[in-house]
Amino acid sequence: MSYTKSKLVAAREVCIEQVDMPQDIAPDHMRLKLATASICGTDMHYFRHFANAGFYLDYPVTLGHEACAYVADANGHDFAPGQLVAINPVIECGTCPACLRGDINMCPTKRFPGSATTKPHIDGFFREEFDFPARCCKAVADGVNPDHLTFAEPLACALHSVNRAGIKPGDKVLVTGCGPMGLLAVVGAVAKGAQADVTDLKPDSIAAAKAVGATAGFVIGQDDMTQLTSSYDVVIEASGSPHAYNQALDAVRKQGVISVLSLIQPTDVPINLHLNALKEVTSVGSILFTDEFADAVALIESGTVNFDAITAAKFPVSRTQDACEMMADGKAVGKVLIKPDA
Repeated sequence: MSYTKSKLVAAREVCIEQVDMPQDIAPDHMRLKLATASICGTDMHYFRHFANAGFYLDYPVTLGHEACAYVADANGHDFAPGQLVAINPVIECGTCPACLRGDINMCPTKRFPGSATTKPHIDGFFREEFDFPARCCKAVADGVNPDHLTFAEPLACALHSVNRAGIKPGDKVLVTGCGPMGLLAVVGAVAKGAQADVTDLKPDSIAAAKAVGATAGFVIGQDDMTQLTSSYDVVIEASGSPHAYNQALDAVRKQGVISVLSLIQPTDVPINLHLNALKEVTSVGSILFTDEFADAVALIESGTVNFDAITAAKFPVSRTQDACEMMADGKAVGKVLIKPDA
């Protein structure tokens, strides 16, 4: 039986196909049916430019690396038919020095779906059915909402940034940018017992941050930002704007920490690096995650996070183009989800 699959064929052009799964399943893989996927900022770069961070797609590919799914065929692995699983999209080698010390995000030969960094490219999860390594799948507690479980991968990325910053109970944290990753950074900081404030250009985005635990929000261009100067133990930069990184340098206290969760895009905006020296600021980068994936799943299973408040819209696979256009237009507050066609 055929299933619905989306494929990015050029910048801002998604086609929809009806295709059949192959008869055979690789021994280390399982066959999965999509429950819910969600759109990431990385997907948006590919959608807009057919490229991300200097990596260009060689040919059309299915986007999507944030998803959960139901087991269709366990293929001899220890999962039950119909079981809901969270999917860790990082396919690490498991044998290099980075993997052996637990830093799977640093694996030089890791493979990743829906990305130009993996050659040949691996199709992502914006499709109704797919095979994926069983070791990358994690069973979850009964009753978990798949629309919440699709947040596992981006939440793990946010938790990694929180951990890289060393956030602890009682810390005062500022998150710059309330896009999906900024919102999840708030979730991660609050889960560590910190107070989290936010900045953003849009009041609606700040309201979403408060719905998941932010204490205060400041609208850029409207509120007085001088009150933030040297006020925070940690700043998490989640907007991708060099202006926001300058704001982080201003807002962080002396000997505080800036954790860069975003991929700050190259521009001509000068960075105020003198503040890095004058304040003895520690700046740390953050990419993907290590063992935070399990922590993210556990936090979702706890039911303590209002993921519905940071869900903007839901589209079937057959309307992936519309879903991506909504994200690209900047009108979505929170995540846009992709579901199987009815």
